[in-house]
Amino acid sequence: MGQALDVHRLQFALTITFHYIFPQLTMGLALLLVYLKTKALRTGDEHYNRAARFWARIFGINFAIGVVTGIPMEFQFGTNWAAFSKAAGGVIGQTLAMEGVFSFFLESSFLGLFLFGEKRLGRVGHWVAAFLVFLGSWLSGYFIVATDAWMQHPIGYRIGANGAIELSSFWDLLLNKWALWQYAHTMLGAVQTGCFVMAGVGAFYLLTKRDEFYGRTFVRAGVIVGVIAAILQLSPTGDLQGKMVAYNQQPTLAAMEGLFESQEGAPLAILGQPDVEKRKLDNPLEVPNMLSFLTYRQWRANIKGLSDFPQTEWPDQIPLLYYSYHVMVGLGTIFIAVMVLASLLLWRGKLYDCRWMLWMLMVCVPLPYIANTAGWMTAELGRQPWLIYGLMRTASGASPRVAAGNAWFTLIGFMGMYAILAILWLFLIYREIELGPEPGNRPTGEDAIVLAAD
Repeated sequence: MGQALDVHRLQFALTITFHYIFPQLTMGLALLLVYLKTKALRTGDEHYNRAARFWARIFGINFAIGVVTGIPMEFQFGTNWAAFSKAAGGVIGQTLAMEGVFSFFLESSFLGLFLFGEKRLGRVGHWVAAFLVFLGSWLSGYFIVATDAWMQHPIGYRIGANGAIELSSFWDLLLNKWALWQYAHTMLGAVQTGCFVMAGVGAFYLLTKRDEFYGRTFVRAGVIVGVIAAILQLSPTGDLQGKMVAYNQQPTLAAMEGLFESQEGAPLAILGQPDVEKRKLDNPLEVPNMLSFLTYRQWRANIKGLSDFPQTEWPDQIPLLYYSYHVMVGLGTIFIAVMVLASLLLWRGKLYDCRWMLWMLMVCVPLPYIANTAGWMTAELGRQPWLIYGLMRTASGASPRVAAGNAWFTLIGFMGMYAILAILWLFLIYREIELGPEPGNRPTGEDAIVLAAD
């Protein structure tokens, strides 16, 4: 069973990691589409409508592939994690059903209207369609996060006579404090993906001297929204999400920081390599007392190390958890630096002509995907060895009758299918960017200067 469990976990990790490539961009672009449509509605400038149509096509491609990759992930609750679904289905089924019935249909219905009904809806109606696409995508994100948050911090439940976990308070499930901060942190990560993609495409157009009129719009929108999201990602959302871990999953906090022994005035590890066998952090670069201050707002507060907990309670992939967390934090710091610097150049009127900054924006496009993936790995690896923290071990939630060979067969099948989908996605996105917002009609040179005052 141990080997089968590892394959079940690997398969779910593959499917959810690949799937989340697409929703994070659609959720980020949903907000930016509302931004562009609001500019169009306020100014009456058709330029912003054309810009919104361009990004709506990219949104639609991501949405379609996101749906395709999300379906197998949902089915795995029954195929690979049947024991978990049987025990906790009465709880998680609530939020998962709401995600499908309410938010998914809201998003998909109004996406169709947004893509194909602009002439019939009119200017205001089309803005409303864009807003409802945004609302649907962000509601979808909330219901999914609320499901995961309950697994991280289960509340509002009772154990039934048959041993099943039953929902005792719907509102506790929906308004779980862990869910509120995790959702805010997650959505800001998605917004940063959308902002860097939009700014990166705009930078590409400016550097290649084509569609410069739109390039300026895309860079400006991405940087203005992106700098706000990057700062809020650090504080308050990242800070308060970290406090939720510190108060409710103390072994997780210790593993994330590579802290093996309890300390008063615990340092914050910037760099280092955790050695689990020797129970120490090799080659550490640390900020003294900072972990205690960030966690409890006291410089000499005591932080428990992993040695204070039974080894059966330790996360089972401590090095991977430690590195995932530090990749997430390190990239988040880079995002703040890049967006603040770009904002200063934009404010001074120099961004559009600053080639090295435009190159930086373009090169940074893949980094939010890596940061978001590292963030989810931190959350899920940190919860281990629990599937539902404190209630159900991961080993107890797998399907007992699905052998490792069966799981390997479907895993290899998913890998092949996802490779094809990845190639198709890259081709379609490349094609849209290459065609541009106005295929066959690209304003350049003096025409592009007009946007300097937008």
